[in-house]
Amino acid sequence: MAYDPGAIDAALAAALGDEPQLIAELRRAFVDSAQKALNVLEAADAEGWQPAAFRLKGLAASFGAVDLMALSTAAAAATPGDPGVLAKLHEAIDDL
Repeated sequence: MAYDPGAIDAALAAALGDEPQLIAELRRAFVDSAQKALNVLEAADAEGWQPAAFRLKGLAASFGAVDLMALSTAAAAATPGDPGVLAKLHEAIDDL
């Protein structure tokens, strides 16, 4: 999946205006939150897998991270603990 590095910054700039330091801080907070949400997904049992995937999707949506949203949607439909899905999610978050 292609990553558009401007999408998150554009969403933040639209909300915050021209505040580069605040945008950078919120970007870091988003990446940290995404990593924590992925950790919850990895630890989820079969019952908690789909809700955890949708929480990650919601977080991604709030920052305009379209590719991460799509991967989270796919994760929600995947077999809980699917290593391929988790690897793609890790890669997407690492690319943020």
